Amino acid sequence: MTAVAVIGAGISGLVAAFRLKQAGCRVTVFESSDRIGGKLRSGTMDGLRVDVGAEAFVRRRPEVLGLAAELGLADDIVSPLGRRPAVYADGGLHPLAARQLMGIPTDAPEVSVPLAWNRRVDVSLGALVRERLGETVVARSVDPMLSGVYSAHADDVSVRAALPALAAELDAGTQSLTAAVQRVLDRSTASGPVFGAFRGGYQDLLDALAAQLEGSILLNAPVPELRSGWMLRGWWFDAVVLAIPPPQVARITRTTFPRLAQAVAGIPAADSVIVTLRFPDSVEFPDHSGVLVASGEILTAKAFTLSTQKWGPDVRPGPMVRVSLGRLGVSRIVDEDDATVAEAALADLQTVFGTTASPRSALIQRWYEGIPVYVPGHLDRLAEIADATPPGLVLTGAYFDGVGVAACIAHAEAAAAAVLEHRVAG
Repeated sequence: MTAVAVIGAGISGLVAAFRLKQAGCRVTVFESSDRIGGKLRSGTMDGLRVDVGAEAFVRRRPEVLGLAAELGLADDIVSPLGRRPAVYADGGLHPLAARQLMGIPTDAPEVSVPLAWNRRVDVSLGALVRERLGETVVARSVDPMLSGVYSAHADDVSVRAALPALAAELDAGTQSLTAAVQRVLDRSTASGPVFGAFRGGYQDLLDALAAQLEGSILLNAPVPELRSGWMLRGWWFDAVVLAIPPPQVARITRTTFPRLAQAVAGIPAADSVIVTLRFPDSVEFPDHSGVLVASGEILTAKAFTLSTQKWGPDVRPGPMVRVSLGRLGVSRIVDEDDATVAEAALADLQTVFGTTASPRSALIQRWYEGIPVYVPGHLDRLAEIADATPPGLVLTGAYFDGVGVAACIAHAEAAAAAVLEHRVAG
């Protein structure tokens, strides 16, 4: 029986371990902390379970829905009510463009000269959009969207890595950015709600995976160093899956696999903090699902999720609001004490919504090195990582094919398949 070590019990590690166990492997999951889930975490506030990491997934991808159905959780999936998000800019709330791709609208006026696109070069989304549609679109649409997804600015995010379908359209010769965006959107045949969530939080999914892996998960079991030969904590393994963030990969491989460590260390990760607040019933918010913050605004927060209005009071009793703070390179607030973080969140709520009421409860969750950022050249970096990865070792996580939960599940399943292929080839 093939013995596989999976390092990291986040969603990527759990899914990889689940698929490997299904295939008949003897799997051991090593988790350095005292809990499973990684960046997916459900906390408790007023007796309610709330997600304090990611809270939603892209419903138009099949991975989460398929896994939920397989684990008997299909009836636990909920959809948002249909309210639209807004952007806070110039002291007011403005609707996001209804038809857009990562904040790039299809109806913005574009410069008339043909697009000078180089197939051999990777540029940032900020540089591309600024050149074609102007700074206002970057500041009030693209930047807010990317801050919500990557905790980074548009100038930090690669076109080719973050929006490969758009890059493919431009590579094919489309000489208008808005036309390329339109074509990408037109190819999508998906209908229905874009996002979904678990009624009881992501803990429902984590617990279901853990039940399938009963006896295979070791908590408080850090792996300080990865050595060739694949001996971990006194046990020999035929293969290893690394399902931990890039900074941790770099730390445990730097002695034995320095080329791999150097390549992975080049992927930056943003720190962030999420403040979940529950207000008295008398507090009212505008009729939006959430609010993104335009760049240049004098706020600490990057986004607000109006959870009760987004998912409904039967799913997220409230009024409940999530305030997200921290971006790549601008994360000092994450290191402040709880009182200072809460004060910053409440001050921004007052600025944006006029909210002066005190919350009846609050929950603060910090995420260090939480979100990998796909900077220009990211795909070249991934090629370096692949070239430096020795046989028998497979890497997976949010720094490969997308930071969303669905993308992580897809890559984790591919990682498990790669381990099985290695077993056959060996």
